Amino acid sequence: MDGLVLSIWLLRLLFLALLYAFLWAVVRVLLRDLRAAAREPGSELGRLFVVASPGGEPAEGSAFSLDAVTTLGRDVNNTIVIDDEFASGTHAVLTFRGRTWYVEDLGSTNGTYLNGAAVDGIAPAAFGDELQLGNVRLRLERSRR
Repeated sequence: MDGLVLSIWLLRLLFLALLYAFLWAVVRVLLRDLRAAAREPGSELGRLFVVASPGGEPAEGSAFSLDAVTTLGRDVNNTIVIDDEFASGTHAVLTFRGRTWYVEDLGSTNGTYLNGAAVDGIAPAAFGDELQLGNVRLRLERSRR
C-alpha cells in the first residue's frame, strides 16, 4: 500500500510540474508578443520622398511615413495630400502586403506612373522606385531606423 500511495504522490507532483511548465511557456510567448506589438506602432514601414513638385505642395525634399495602406490624392481625407491640378481626389493607393509594396491606380484621370510606366490595376513596387501622380514625383525609400 505504501508503494501505491508513493506512486500517486509522484504522479501528482509530476502533473503539477508539467502544469507549471505549460503556464510558464504560455506567459513567455504572451510577453514576447506584447513586446513586439508595443514596438510596431512606432516603426514605419517605409517613406515617400518628394523628388519633384512643381506646384510646391508637398514641398520638394519632404518625406512622408507610410502606413500599411496609404492613400494619395488631392482630397484632404487622403493619407498624403498631393496638391496638384493633375492629381485626382483619390488618385492612388500604396499598400504593404507580406514583404512587398503595391501601387494601385484608383481610376484617376491622368493615371499613375511607376518608373515612367503607366500602372494598370496593381503593380509591385520596390525601394528606390519613383511614383508619379500628376506632376508630382515621389521615391519609395526604406524607413530610417
